[in-house]
Amino acid sequence: MTIIGMLHHRRDPTTVFKSYAYAAVAKAEGVDFFYFSPGTVNFVNRSIRGKVYENGSWKEKIMPFPDVIYNAGSPEKLAKAKTTINKLKKEIPFTTNSLGNKWNINERLKEGKEFSNYLIPSEVLKSSDTFYKFINSFQKVVIKPIDGRKGKGIFFISKIKESYEVRKNAESDFYSKQQLDEFLKDKLSKGTFIIQPYIQSVTKSGQVYDFRLHVQKNGEGKWVITTIYPRIAPIGSIIPNINNGGFTNYLDPFLEQEFKEEAFDIRRMLEHFALSLAEHLDKIQIIKYGEVIDEIGIDVGLDENFKIWVYEVNWRPGCPPAFYLELDVVIHSIQYAKYVAENQRKIKKEIIALKKEKILEKGKIPIIAITGSAGKTTSKAFLASILSKKWNVFESKDYWNTTEHTKKHAAEINDTHEAVVLEYGMAYPGVITEHCSIIKPNISIVTNIGLAHVGNFDSDIKKVAHAKSELIHGMDQKGILILNKDDVNSKYLETQKFKGKIMTVGINSPANYKAYDIQYVEDGMSFKMQLQGQEITLFIPILGEHHVYNALNAIAVADYLGFTPMEIKSGLIFRKPPRRLTIYNCRNNITVIDDTVHSHPQGVRAALDVLSNIGKHRKIAIIGQMRELGDLREQEYRKVGEYVYEKDIDLLITYGFRTEEIGDQAKLKGFTAANIYHFTKKEALHELLKKIVKKNDTILVKGASKTNMFDTVQFLDQTFKE
Repeated sequence: MTIIGMLHHRRDPTTVFKSYAYAAVAKAEGVDFFYFSPGTVNFVNRSIRGKVYENGSWKEKIMPFPDVIYNAGSPEKLAKAKTTINKLKKEIPFTTNSLGNKWNINERLKEGKEFSNYLIPSEVLKSSDTFYKFINSFQKVVIKPIDGRKGKGIFFISKIKESYEVRKNAESDFYSKQQLDEFLKDKLSKGTFIIQPYIQSVTKSGQVYDFRLHVQKNGEGKWVITTIYPRIAPIGSIIPNINNGGFTNYLDPFLEQEFKEEAFDIRRMLEHFALSLAEHLDKIQIIKYGEVIDEIGIDVGLDENFKIWVYEVNWRPGCPPAFYLELDVVIHSIQYAKYVAENQRKIKKEIIALKKEKILEKGKIPIIAITGSAGKTTSKAFLASILSKKWNVFESKDYWNTTEHTKKHAAEINDTHEAVVLEYGMAYPGVITEHCSIIKPNISIVTNIGLAHVGNFDSDIKKVAHAKSELIHGMDQKGILILNKDDVNSKYLETQKFKGKIMTVGINSPANYKAYDIQYVEDGMSFKMQLQGQEITLFIPILGEHHVYNALNAIAVADYLGFTPMEIKSGLIFRKPPRRLTIYNCRNNITVIDDTVHSHPQGVRAALDVLSNIGKHRKIAIIGQMRELGDLREQEYRKVGEYVYEKDIDLLITYGFRTEEIGDQAKLKGFTAANIYHFTKKEALHELLKKIVKKNDTILVKGASKTNMFDTVQFLDQTFKE
C-alpha cells in the first residue's frame, strides 16, 4: 500500500484546514496517509513521528518513511529546516515543488516564446526613476510585492496631468510628484516590488474581473482542469481577489452574460491556454531543476480584443469554498501522489529525455549588426532592451564597435544566447568587411550616412556610403536590411544586388515604420505609429527627434521577430547610453545637457534642436571641435553657425581649433556679436561660465570624447550643484 506523508511547517494538523480533507480522501483511495513537520524526522532508524487521523481525531504514531511527500508548508518557514528537507528529497519524491516568486515565474514564462506574448511587461522596481519611465510610457501602472499573495500590497497608480492617483482596493489618494517620491521611497525601503502597465478586464456593469484557471495533474500524471471561474471586484474596487472582498461566479453564466455568442469560444480558449501553460512551466521546471510540478493557479484577464493577459501564476493555489471544490483538488492531489510513488522510474526517464531534447533544440538565432554615421549605440540599446523582454540577448558594450571588439564578442557568444545585437564601427574602407568576416549578421541596420569620418574618404559622402555598404555585401544575402527613408545620403547605399528583405523607417517620408505626432514630453519623447494593425502611442526616455529614428530601427526588427506592441513599448524604456543628451538638474533651475560622446554636424544640429525645445529661458550652446571633416570643415562649420542663429540660441560658446568659424557665420546671419565667445583653453572657458551662468539657464555641452568636453559638464555640475 502506498504511504503519503504530508509535510507542513506547523506541528498541529488541526490548524491546517485541508489536512482533514487529505486524510479522508486518502482513506477512500486506499492510501496510508500521515501528517508531519521537519522536526519529527529520524534519519537513523528511517522513521517519522507523524500524526494519523483515526476515529475522529489526530493521533501521534511512529511511521516509516513514506513513498511520496506532499509538500504543503510555506517555503519561507520550511527553509529553517533546509538540511532535513534536502536529505528527504534525496530519498523520497516530493510533489508540489515551488515555482518561486512572481518574478521567477515571469522569467520562466519568457522562455516559451509562444507564452511570452501573453505576459504583461514587468520590471523589478529598483528606483523611482524606473517608476517614472513606466508611467510616462503607460500612464497607468501597477506595483505589487514580488512575494505577495492574496492580492495584498497592490497599488494602482495613474498619471493625471501634474498629479498622481494612487489606489489600493477601493481607497484612492492624489499625490504631487514630491509626495509620490516619498511614497515610493517608503515602499522600496520595506520590500521588493514589481511594476507593470495596468491592463484591466471590466464587465458590462463596470466591475473589474479576472479569471482563475486552476489546473492539476491527475492519477495518470496528466494535466487536467480542476476549475475555471471568474473573480469579480466589489463596486469601486479594482482588485477581484476574494481575500480583498471580491466574489466568484460560475463560468458559463458569466461568459454568456458578458460575451454572448463568443462565450463558447472563450471558454475553449481559456481551457486550452491553461493546459498549454501548465505543460510549458512543467518542462521548464524539469529542464532547470530536474523536478516536476503538479498544480498551478493562473490569473488572467481579457482585453477589449479578447486577448489573454497573464496577471499572475501561483503554485499551490487555493480554491473558493463557495464551489465546494476542495475535495476535487484533494482527489487529484492524492491520486497524483500515488502515481508519483508508483512511477518513479518512468518519471526519471521522461526528465532525462526532455533535457536531451532541449539540448538538441538550438537553431539559427538573429544576429543583428548596426552601422551608420550616427545612432548606432542608441539603436543597439533600444533593440537589446526590447529583445531581452523574452530572450537571453548578447549585447555589445556601449561604444565597443571596433573589429578587435568584434573578435572578443565572437569568443563570448555561446549557446545560451537567443539573439545577438552588435555595433559595427568604421573609420576607413574595409573595416566593416572585416567585422562581417568575424561575425556574419542575418539582420542589419544602416542608421544613416553622414559626415562622421568623411575626411578619411576624400571628403566624399558617396565614398562613406560605399564603405557602409560593406555591411550589405557582408551580411546574409537573404536576411533583413533596415534603412532610413528620410536620410538623403542613404540613396547611395549599394542595395541593388541584395536578395533579402528591405524595410524602411521614417518620419517625413512614406516608410514601413513611420512615426508621427512627435512631441517633447517630460524626460523624453512621445510619438505615434501604426503597428500590427493598430495605432499606438510610444514613449522613449531620451530627448531629441533624431532618437525617434533610433527607436524605429529597433521597432522594425522587433516587429519582424514577432514581438508584441506591448513588449516593444516596454522595451523602449531602456538604459540610456551614458553622455547622450543626459540631463543634469542644478540649483536655481539651471539645466545642463550633456552630449559629449561624438560630434559631427548632423549630431550638433540634433543637439541644438533639443536645446531649442527644452530651454524655457536663456539657452546657451557650448560647441566643441568636430574632427575628421577634411575639406568640408569650413563649409560645415558655417552651416552649424547658421543653424545656431535659426534656433534662437541666446549665447554661443565655441571651443577648439578653428571653431570660431561657427561664431563668425552666426554673426554674419545676425547673431549678436557680444553673445559669442571662443576659447582654446578650458580654464578660460570655465572662468567665463562662472560669471555668465544665471538662474533658469539651459546649457548644452556638445563635443566628441577626444576633445574632453565632459570636463565642462562636470565643472558645471559641481559649480552649480543643488
